Amino acid sequence: MNPFRQLLKSAGSHAPVGTWLVSASPVVAEAVGHAGFDWGLIDMEHAPIDLMDLVHMLQALTSTKMVPVVRVPINDAVTVKRVLDAGATTLMFPFVQNAEDARRAVAATRYAPEGVRGVSAVTRASRYGMQPNYLKTANHNVGVIVQMETPEAVRRLEEIAAVPGVDALFVGPSDLSAAMGHLGELQHPAVMDLMSQAAMRARAVGKPIGALGHVPESVAQFRAAGFDYLAVASDLSLLMRGAQVVINALRTQESGAHVHSLLGGTRTELGA
Repeated sequence: MNPFRQLLKSAGSHAPVGTWLVSASPVVAEAVGHAGFDWGLIDMEHAPIDLMDLVHMLQALTSTKMVPVVRVPINDAVTVKRVLDAGATTLMFPFVQNAEDARRAVAATRYAPEGVRGVSAVTRASRYGMQPNYLKTANHNVGVIVQMETPEAVRRLEEIAAVPGVDALFVGPSDLSAAMGHLGELQHPAVMDLMSQAAMRARAVGKPIGALGHVPESVAQFRAAGFDYLAVASDLSLLMRGAQVVINALRTQESGAHVHSLLGGTRTELGA
């Protein structure tokens, strides 16, 4: 079974938690993979990740329990073909606006006659030709997640979800908030309300839906709203937050020592 489908199926009431991998580093991907996240999104849309970077990151993640999902930069059959041949098993498609976009995404992941994926006998996906019956089983085993990033797309949720081959939906607050006129206001009440409605409607049609939160508090809100799988922050944002905590702590200590020096002694000397 497709690893991401299996993750959703086995999760039960526990919403799997992942993170974005944007550093383009196999070492960082491997380290984050050992941190305990259930899944990770290798982002080829907004990160400097090319095909060879992708191969190296997928190789690095094989030593971890993190299930990889690859976001392609565009809903394009040639791009999808190359990413699948590199060994990706679940793809996320950005900016799916309607059922036709979703059908085009699914078709790009399927060999004929079900789709338009080009055939190559020796790829990393088929273990370089050593995986028996790969060509006959690949169509069933590739996972497809479609990303709805505008109010128009969310309004068409049911028709998008009904497209055969769409395994899951995803709504991120960043682009959605911008499209709603609330750029940078990820937790604006109108944005949160629309996302909650999306989760409720996806549940009604039986289609898993995910969301990305930039901080644990927003992820908790999405979990409470009924999202089936979640992501928090990214490898780089987690790195930056950790770096800021350390440098701020050191500067606070340095500032305290400086004040202590200006006061001319210890608390005991000052009668404290």
